[in-house]
Amino acid sequence: MARIFISGSSTGLGFMAAELLAAQGHQVVLHARNAARAEVARRALPKAEAVVVGDLETIAGAKALATRVNELGRFHTVIHNAAVGYREGQRLTTDGLPHVFAINTLSAYILTALIEKPKRLVYLSSGMHHDADANLDDILWRKRRWNGSAAYAESKLHDAMMAFAIARRWPDVFSNALEPGWVPTRMGGPGAPDDMDQAHRTQAWLAASDDPQAQVSGQYFYHLRPLAPNPQAKDAALQNRLIALCEKLSSVHLPA
Repeated sequence: MARIFISGSSTGLGFMAAELLAAQGHQVVLHARNAARAEVARRALPKAEAVVVGDLETIAGAKALATRVNELGRFHTVIHNAAVGYREGQRLTTDGLPHVFAINTLSAYILTALIEKPKRLVYLSSGMHHDADANLDDILWRKRRWNGSAAYAESKLHDAMMAFAIARRWPDVFSNALEPGWVPTRMGGPGAPDDMDQAHRTQAWLAASDDPQAQVSGQYFYHLRPLAPNPQAKDAALQNRLIALCEKLSSVHLPA
């Protein structure tokens, strides 16, 4: 059985994936933004090995969370699920970064770089990434007028780029991305049309399945099936630029 850490898993799809994995007999560690959310998650899933508390909004918070995760020992899989949605207004973190970018893109990079290398990495993207542009020349939205939907879509493209960059750099790790569908979570909204029962299954499958189709790397999935991502996600030059930007902003180096 696998030992799995899931960021942003006190509610929503992250929690649903944790429930499924725990029911399958895997050891699951949850993540909550604060102590109150952690307590709710702990009561909702008493099978969870632990609930780690940490706020991913800041660079220091993401670094601290990685330290707490490492203190628990090595994990077979890390699922990068934490995110804020497309309805976010424009606001800056205390680091001076757009909130959407800080959580959806930069914290995923920091956790990837600092958590001890697992055997599998799973990154949650979104169907909205297909029509996005990486916009690496203005990744912090300093030249453009803010658009929450575009900022979210870009961040989800970044997550796919990161998954594929890691697949190239760490050939001993299965690193993949997926889209769960537009489902009626708190983030997706009550009118979202996709199947909620399918939304969490692909990340759980990629995290722990012995299915040969899940033991791959550098792939993009939707509902357990491979799907072609935005071509920019597969562009090695863009991937390298994204990693370099995240490294510069966070002062965190991605191990070779």
